[in-house]
Amino acid sequence: MNARTLLVELLTEELPPKALARLGKAFADGLAGALRERGFLSDASVVEAYATPRRLAARITAVRVRSPDEPIHEKILPVSVALDAEGRPTVAFRKALAKRGREALADLWPNAVDGSDRLASESDGKVDAIFLYRVAQGSSLHVGLMGALEGTVETLPIPKVMTYQRPDGSDQKFVRPAHRLVALHGTDIVPVSVLGLDAGRITEGHRFQGERIITLAHADEYASKLAGAGKVIANFAERQARIESQLEAAAARLDADLQPDAVYAALLDEVTALTENPAVYVGEFEREFLEVPQECLILTMRTNQKYFPLFDRAGKLRRQFLIVSNMKLDDPKWVVQGNERVVRPRLADAKFFFDQDRKIKLSDRVGGLSYVVYHNLLGTQFERSVRLKRLAAHIADKLGWDVDAAQRTAVLAKADLLTDMVGEFPELQGIMGRYYALYDGEPANVADAIEQHYWPKFSGDRLPDGPAAICVALADKLETLVGIFGYVQKPSGDRDQYGLRRSTLGILRILMECGIPLDVRHLINVAADLFSLTEIGDAWTEARRAEDIRRFGSPAMGYGYSMRSRISNEAVEDIFAFMLERLRGLLREQGYTANEIEAVLSQMPTRIDLVPARLAAVREFSALPEAAALAAANKRIQNILKKADAVGTQIVPGLFSDAAERSLHGALLTAEPLVGVELAAGRYTTALKSLAGLRGEVDAFFEQVLVNADDPKIRANRLALLNRLGGLMNQVADISKLAS
Repeated sequence: MNARTLLVELLTEELPPKALARLGKAFADGLAGALRERGFLSDASVVEAYATPRRLAARITAVRVRSPDEPIHEKILPVSVALDAEGRPTVAFRKALAKRGREALADLWPNAVDGSDRLASESDGKVDAIFLYRVAQGSSLHVGLMGALEGTVETLPIPKVMTYQRPDGSDQKFVRPAHRLVALHGTDIVPVSVLGLDAGRITEGHRFQGERIITLAHADEYASKLAGAGKVIANFAERQARIESQLEAAAARLDADLQPDAVYAALLDEVTALTENPAVYVGEFEREFLEVPQECLILTMRTNQKYFPLFDRAGKLRRQFLIVSNMKLDDPKWVVQGNERVVRPRLADAKFFFDQDRKIKLSDRVGGLSYVVYHNLLGTQFERSVRLKRLAAHIADKLGWDVDAAQRTAVLAKADLLTDMVGEFPELQGIMGRYYALYDGEPANVADAIEQHYWPKFSGDRLPDGPAAICVALADKLETLVGIFGYVQKPSGDRDQYGLRRSTLGILRILMECGIPLDVRHLINVAADLFSLTEIGDAWTEARRAEDIRRFGSPAMGYGYSMRSRISNEAVEDIFAFMLERLRGLLREQGYTANEIEAVLSQMPTRIDLVPARLAAVREFSALPEAAALAAANKRIQNILKKADAVGTQIVPGLFSDAAERSLHGALLTAEPLVGVELAAGRYTTALKSLAGLRGEVDAFFEQVLVNADDPKIRANRLALLNRLGGLMNQVADISKLAS
């Protein structure tokens, strides 16, 4: 009968929109968790979170007015410590009871009963001890809620705490200044306070369209009264669903497309956090702005104005865009016109940047990169572009691809960093480079590669398409990984401010998914060599001199270039190990087991493109009935060989004294060329499956033959046989890793 709905609301100034959904959930979960822990909730209690730009709230059903009494069974002391030889309470026993406020029970021993409290001697499983049985009285809701509210407010995931002053002069700290506190249990106000606010029953409606003061009679009427009189949809998810429904309806009326949900999901979250009574209206901009690359317009509308661009069925940007307003109006003309007037200068800026940028060719901007610092330990973006040119050319040459296209892409890849458009919108680097390259008359494959050399930008992103794009994308990520790792900072723990894990995953995905037949350890070494190449300094000096003449009419007095020492071989090995560790994580995400992954990666493969085929072979081999026995035998072979002082591969058949070893040797000689043919053809599954035929001979050998024979020649011969067998079995993967 005492279980009723509890409502708690903090009314604040505008909360940070990107954090609102997380804050709302944390506020509700924090209160509910703390109250549940204190015994105020039951299994039937339901929690609903509310979050709007100016409020965090939680509604919790079936909340008790008082937490239940709790029986406590507490060990005090072992009997040997609590009682003396005559069975009387010791000083230590009295002190232990005094700490709990129950010293009087000591005087009643052994019949120590005082109301609901009593002492009893019983075993704790090891020794006899004295236990206190008592009942902890439940607390009232206002006490429990006070602690829950204070704890929740203190632990909210606040992006940045601000300090503000209340009218009474007290200083408070919260994400934004708080103005009202509501705490209702059914119809009753719960007398709690936080952030200098005393709880009441008054909340506020929409700033412009709702009733300013709303008095709540009951906790259950919160959402309905806010929606009716207040014109506020308090539930974040409900508000978001309404916005999305209106967006889709408006797009459908215009026969337009919003693009996939994932593209605008973050913007949808943000506009939901900016509105309390959302409505969607259609705006329009001038046709002349469509001459600007649509990525520029899309970015400025989404990022700066929080608008939803519209597209035709072919994905081309349309002039119309959708506005999510915080006011639902019968005639939204002034809202629409105001937003159109606001977006026009933004689009005009984009058009101006685009027009101005095209007056200077990308190729003419390259020298200016000699003034753009990439990293103080790694030089300028110009030096980087020279390293990319060399590395991309090397990759293209190894693959038999167009070296000139790879070099041209690498030279121009970073030039758009000096354009006004990329200066305003860094997210457009590469994208604008492609547009400007096409305008300059560069080949289409070079222009496309300038954009794609940044791909993949994130997990699951698309991969570069085309030889030049693949070469420069690999070069770009390798140069970043080797340079930062070798000269600046190795990633440790969660610290990876230079995105080395992202770069590494990009390299691995390109090599694997594009099937690039290159040795990754060799690529790391080539990249490492470039940082200490004299040619880099010469090229930078020449470029800086030419740029100074262009800018100032004459070169500077002198140009000093500090050469770097080559990255150590130890650092190269560390980079390779780092790549394999990232590969382990990537393969786990793809569903391979730890044993399957270790069977392949423990061999330190340098041809990443072959890893998927080897893993597939291991998986099929694992399903064979012979797999477990062969894996166990392989593990046994490796253990034996590790303990041996010296092991060769030269087998002398004349030293065989047992039929089992002769049989195994014969099977080995038969299998070796067959496995070799399959491996040469890349048929790893067939190669591994062919090993299944060896099971009988392997089992018989270990059952009948003593490897560590007394005769050193026989022992060495048997070890050589096992060494050859182990080598044959592990050419695709270390199958011993499959043994449980």
